[in-house]
Amino acid sequence: MEKALDFLTHLNSPTWYNLGDYAQLFESTLQSFEGSAARIWGRDGAFWANDPRVIAEIEDRLGWLDLPTTMPIEVLRLRALADELRAVHMEHVVLLGMGGSSVAPEVMARVLGIAPGYADLAILDTTDPSQIRRVLGERSLSRTLFLVTSKSGTTAETLSLHTYCQWAMREAVGGDGWPEHFIAITDPGTPLEDLARSEGFRALYLNPPDISGRFSALSLFGLVPAAMIGVDLDQLLRRAKEMAWACRPTAPLKVNHGLVLGAIMGELATHPTQPRNKLTLLASPEVAPLGVWVEQLIAESTGKEGRGIVPVVGKPLRHVSHYGADRLFVYLRLEGSDNEGLDTLADGLISAGHPLVALRMTDVYDLGAEFFRWEFATAVAARCLEINPFDQPNVESAKERARDALARYEEERSLPEELPLLRDGSLSLYGPADGSEGASGYLRRFLGQAGKNDYVALMAYVSRNPTNDLLLETIQQTLAERLGLAVTFGYGPRFLHSTGQLHKGGPNSGLYLQITQNEADDLAIPGRAYTFGVLKRAQALGDWQALQEAGRRVVRVNIGADVEAGLEELAQVITEALQPSGL
Repeated sequence: MEKALDFLTHLNSPTWYNLGDYAQLFESTLQSFEGSAARIWGRDGAFWANDPRVIAEIEDRLGWLDLPTTMPIEVLRLRALADELRAVHMEHVVLLGMGGSSVAPEVMARVLGIAPGYADLAILDTTDPSQIRRVLGERSLSRTLFLVTSKSGTTAETLSLHTYCQWAMREAVGGDGWPEHFIAITDPGTPLEDLARSEGFRALYLNPPDISGRFSALSLFGLVPAAMIGVDLDQLLRRAKEMAWACRPTAPLKVNHGLVLGAIMGELATHPTQPRNKLTLLASPEVAPLGVWVEQLIAESTGKEGRGIVPVVGKPLRHVSHYGADRLFVYLRLEGSDNEGLDTLADGLISAGHPLVALRMTDVYDLGAEFFRWEFATAVAARCLEINPFDQPNVESAKERARDALARYEEERSLPEELPLLRDGSLSLYGPADGSEGASGYLRRFLGQAGKNDYVALMAYVSRNPTNDLLLETIQQTLAERLGLAVTFGYGPRFLHSTGQLHKGGPNSGLYLQITQNEADDLAIPGRAYTFGVLKRAQALGDWQALQEAGRRVVRVNIGADVEAGLEELAQVITEALQPSGL
């Protein structure tokens, strides 16, 4: 039990690691990172690229390094905004955004909570009609503020949501008062800035433009909504500044917390004989929501050029034996939490020879430190993978195909969808023909392609709600336990701005199971020829086509109009497909 005791007794350090068989190699190569922090802080784009054009683009995306020191000056202004909203009795904030502009605010709300007397926060990062209808229906619009967020100012989902919410607000409060219920956050010079000015929004915030969306947690994209829910911004930024100091160029290598984490991530992911490129996050319950932000940051930053780190978040499996030799574990351990089960799991993983990094959080406001640590670490890991962490070349491929599908719909009132390969109950399956007559047999053959270092991705274009969460988590657990593989899941189109880049640009080691539905109760977008349901179908179709064109192994299952019943049926079919007599 010596390793287990080491794990528990050395957590006085913010970073502790036990790399098992990789330890000697890592210690011998750690010295090669000497000077890396200085090059990052020196804004040296050549640290990641050789092409002068790419170097210039990278150097224009490093503003996130300054945020812990530049953002405190904004705190008084943001407190004034929060006080103003309280004075006019705005009880609800609904954030309209995707990807980098929505995930960090959601994490802050779930981890840090809503302060007494402040507005609650809901995130609308979807085109699902039932989810949109539910979020708005649960709130009094006359007491609701919409926060319209987009770095580019052109995000299709965000602008469609704005169009609908503007119409709904006009209906609720009349033609003159509705602009007081809208605030925008965007980069300077975008169409959203023009829209906010022309329509007379209550406020407009222009974010520093030299920050990629997924690195913007500590920018105005994260801090404006955080102020609205009463987060102590001074404390949050103070913790971030402390971590930035720990990552400074002159910090000794072994105690540079961001560099060490990034070097471990990158070196183990690129190991020549047994890569550990499935970064599996364990977290104390209070800080577990941070996982979806880490997932987006790593997947979109590293999944390109056929390389990448696959982040795996969600509830841990029950037995150490279910984890394969492609895993690196990172344990976010909050002091004072009920960590007994996770500590036991971590001990078991170390004893089984799995590499594990433990990150100590003293309280929930260390969230600010973790935002900066993971950003710095991801930049370092990308250097090991020899990729540019600040672009997302494959995200656009699915968008282009979705736009093409919508253009056809506007002309012909139909989407370019193919006929299903087979139907079984309420399930319709689409994919390569293999002679199977039933859904369980087809999925058995599809999943049987998996190699020992592969993973499965569940991509669900359905409403995000607690019932569907539970059903999809059950499917995820079944697949992981029966196959012994990493299994991820995300809601579409939300994941397109996150793991979507990894799916198409990362290593071709995924089996992609797309889940779609028929809309039982669609929702019109005012002034558009298509509905939210059609937009969601077009996005799923664009994703499907982009995966096929990238040579990925992908199957689509349509579960019908009754989503709960369809997911239950799919869960049963997958269980049958993975019976010992099958796989």
